[in-house]
Amino acid sequence: MFVVAMDWNLISNMPRVRLLKTTAPSFRFLSFTESELVLANAGEWRTMILVALRTGLRHGELLALRWEDVDVHNSRLVVRRTVWRGEEGTPKGGRAREVPLSGEAVEALRQLPSRFRKSYVFGAGDRRLTAGETKWPLWMACRKAGIDRCGWHVLRHTFASHLVMKGVALKAVQELLGHTTLEMTMRYAHLSPEVRTDAVNRLDAQVGAGKEGEKAC
Repeated sequence: MFVVAMDWNLISNMPRVRLLKTTAPSFRFLSFTESELVLANAGEWRTMILVALRTGLRHGELLALRWEDVDVHNSRLVVRRTVWRGEEGTPKGGRAREVPLSGEAVEALRQLPSRFRKSYVFGAGDRRLTAGETKWPLWMACRKAGIDRCGWHVLRHTFASHLVMKGVALKAVQELLGHTTLEMTMRYAHLSPEVRTDAVNRLDAQVGAGKEGEKAC
């Protein structure tokens, strides 16, 4: 607001504003079992939910995803646009990013009926789906799975959480999520205590290997 006021010559100088410190917000993610239960109860929406769980795309990025952005032959997709408040524009951060597709995601996309292979991957023919149209199917899948209902952003959190729990480096997770800073990705760091333990134990292994080398010499 102050920047706009400066641009409009409503104020002569920029006041100093000190940001308030807040605690990091909590987030919810599905366990491995819960995510499989949701997929098993997703019906015709399984492919869209699966791609969300395997790519970490934001909801708006899923809605705006076009077939021209998907390369099933090379198992990859490129995020070039998103939907925000009903308007289509550039992705958050203002730049495109490439995301690899897992084998399961590729197979699910290949099996989509040809009548769906129009402009939008998850559209209704040539029409882009709205946020409201996709909210209820996910809630229904959660209810059938016997878990509390969740939004599409929970699937993005699930993607990141599962990667970290599997030992994937946070830098790689950052790039896949399209985070501009590593600090945004660090919220998932606490999910991999065993990775940190393994990291320091590698030092002991290195010391042991060094001693063996000295004896051999």
